[in-house]
Amino acid sequence: MNSPRTQRRGLGRGLGSLIPTTGPATADTPGVQADVEPGADPAVTEADTGPGLAPVEGATFAELPVGMIRPNAAQPRQVFDEEAMAELVDSIRAVGLLQPVVVRPSGVTTEGEDVYELVMGERRWRAVQLAGLTTIPAIVRDTEDTAMLRDALLENLHRAQLNPLEEASAYQQLLDDFACTHDELATRIGRSRPQISNTIRLLRLSPAVQRKVAAGVLSAGHARSLLSVEDPERQDRLAQRVLAEGISVRGLEELVAVGETGSSGVRRVARPTPTAPGLAELADRLSDRLETRVKVDLGRAKGKVTIEFASLDDLRRIVGIIDPARATDQSS
Repeated sequence: MNSPRTQRRGLGRGLGSLIPTTGPATADTPGVQADVEPGADPAVTEADTGPGLAPVEGATFAELPVGMIRPNAAQPRQVFDEEAMAELVDSIRAVGLLQPVVVRPSGVTTEGEDVYELVMGERRWRAVQLAGLTTIPAIVRDTEDTAMLRDALLENLHRAQLNPLEEASAYQQLLDDFACTHDELATRIGRSRPQISNTIRLLRLSPAVQRKVAAGVLSAGHARSLLSVEDPERQDRLAQRVLAEGISVRGLEELVAVGETGSSGVRRVARPTPTAPGLAELADRLSDRLETRVKVDLGRAKGKVTIEFASLDDLRRIVGIIDPARATDQSS
């Protein structure tokens, strides 16, 4: 049989970005790419084959026709919320499916076509069909050991260079499909729990803003600043201003806090504050180093650095980064 053409998507694939497309399958296997070397084909880049990713035992990533997938008869959920399903369908139409389903081979049809059974993701599978798509990104799992697949994905998540949306969708899928906790994610990939939670929150952005973040034209810092804006249209408008006017993360935070217009409908103009060259860059570097939001304010006579923390444990973590020698003395 002829294998369907693998479709490339503009946005990330969540856990699919962590699964090599190579494996024991051949080029004749439906939807599964044959083993290729980056650069051997101009259409295949190193990013497509996952640079530095370790093979996940018993699993490969593929784009499968939705008609080749059957629901799991043991699926405990029989009722799917219509409103939530409609929102997911709209999101898929706008930005594509970021979180692949997990399937396993279940036999061959009389016409010789491979059939797969859903292991995880029936809601996504249904939504893709309602959105009118003919293929769906899927992790084809040959092993019955879910824990093994989860652990392999966690290891690859630590090694892969994902954009913020890919990273957020991978986190969310691990939480949803593998009953993985925030603490387990933080421990396994060496990141703080607040950082994981803040990254997952990016999935609440409007589709238009998500596209800008995934394309790399809008930074994760700008995206996090927009999370406090509930109106999707205002999110989009502010994102456009960031791109058109080159507004910094700190400048965007001021716009979000002050508001674009006052209660009377008259545009409010914030009073100019003293600035220093490289001040915003220093604040961004501190935020990245401490893995939390850091705000630097410069007054007429003195300045102020504000460091946010989520809990007492998170505060201890930050203090340990700032003063590692003292943290070592207290632990010994």
